[in-house]
Amino acid sequence: MASLVAYEDSDTEDESTTQEGTIHQNSESDFGAENSLGQHGAIEFGPTDPHESSLSPQGGGQDGQESRSLWEFCYSPWIQPDGTQDGVAVVRSLPQTAQGSSCVGPPKRPLKETPMTGIRPYVPKRQRLSQQVAASSEGDIQGDGSVISGTGSRLLTEVSEIISPFLRRKSTGTELPRRVRLRVQAHQGPVNTVQWCPVPHFSHLLLSASMDLTAKVWDGAGSGWCLFTSSAHSGAVRDASWMPCGRRFLTGSFDNSAIVTDVETGQVVVKVGNQFKVTCLTVQPSDPNIFLCGGFSPEVKAWDIRTCKVVRSYQAGIQQTLDILFLPGGKEFVTSSDSVSRDSADRTLIAWDFQTTAKVSNQIFHERYTCPSMALHPQGDEFVAQTNGNYMALFSARRPYRMNKRKRYEGHRVEGYAVGCEFSADGTVLLSGSSSGSLHFYDQQSSRQLRLLHAHQQACVCASMHPVLPAVMASCDWGGELCIWH
Repeated sequence: MASLVAYEDSDTEDESTTQEGTIHQNSESDFGAENSLGQHGAIEFGPTDPHESSLSPQGGGQDGQESRSLWEFCYSPWIQPDGTQDGVAVVRSLPQTAQGSSCVGPPKRPLKETPMTGIRPYVPKRQRLSQQVAASSEGDIQGDGSVISGTGSRLLTEVSEIISPFLRRKSTGTELPRRVRLRVQAHQGPVNTVQWCPVPHFSHLLLSASMDLTAKVWDGAGSGWCLFTSSAHSGAVRDASWMPCGRRFLTGSFDNSAIVTDVETGQVVVKVGNQFKVTCLTVQPSDPNIFLCGGFSPEVKAWDIRTCKVVRSYQAGIQQTLDILFLPGGKEFVTSSDSVSRDSADRTLIAWDFQTTAKVSNQIFHERYTCPSMALHPQGDEFVAQTNGNYMALFSARRPYRMNKRKRYEGHRVEGYAVGCEFSADGTVLLSGSSSGSLHFYDQQSSRQLRLLHAHQQACVCASMHPVLPAVMASCDWGGELCIWH
């Protein structure tokens, strides 16, 4: 046995070089040039049967093709990284097999460690996502300064640096904006609504819905870039609203559907189908899993997003629901319709009981004007209704919902547009758009006009004041333009 061992170890340098070169040649012909021994270092082969000589890649016989496939399967190299060198992964040479083994062993002289240029180091998923967002922010900047991205970014989850200083500051009153800070051609069609996120920590986010079939989320308080575009609808997006959590939003469209979308992932969470075109929707204040949906139908439906089923239905003798407004506590709500006939006093504004689906009051507004939008006072004791009579009427939010005939907010024009209205965070200022493109600010107590801003060239259909930042406001018009004021 000693002589046999000595005989095996007595290979000359020329024979070893020849044997190594033969192995290199077979590896390159069978596995490809990229898997050669010279590139990957030492290779450890799996165990083989000493009686099956046909496993050799050059083995002959009738089973030549099958033997070749089996050879490639059994003798594929195993790569084991052994740290890094100059930022490049390095492969550790495996130990040689025991002498006398039936396995086909590697060359007796292990090759030097070579850097694996084809292997990239592992990058965590969170870091990859942040790099993708940074790349999209640099490469997808539009001519108007907006950025279109398909997934959420850190701006959707972290508190904006602009918002942070004002979160703990007490409000000292409502400050009115004076000039435009940013003007963007946000959509290719009329913008129906804009709304700031109601959660203070995410209030830098601005939601817009348009007739161009899309809804967008903007960094309204910061860069003004578009962070996310939702194209889930096949029809015009008539209305949009944030969910109370601030991470999802609800949209209603003329394609007879209402969709809940997650802002961070960009995925559709819930999609429900109606038998009518959706024109208005709102979330139930006490139960965020329920929302009301109305449109070109005499029926208003209450949907549960957990089961995607209608839990309640409210029937009225009308043709279209223009707007829905929940009253304080969420136990009752008011709907406005398009009924304008002489005997339509019992259908223009209707108060409903949410639980029983019964009409609480239908003698609220007795004038022959439709009310395209409504807004609730922050204190919850009053609400206003925008009318096509070019004024806003004030109503009590408690039964029997009487109209205040002494206060009427006039000076703007509606002229058939669905012009929106809104109270400031403290309820002292009432804001309204106008079909002439201007913005009007009214004192809530005296109904006196405080300021007039010439905002847009086309009809200004919606405006919203920021819930945290003073003197910051967003407005939109019928031409697809979006403006941020300060």
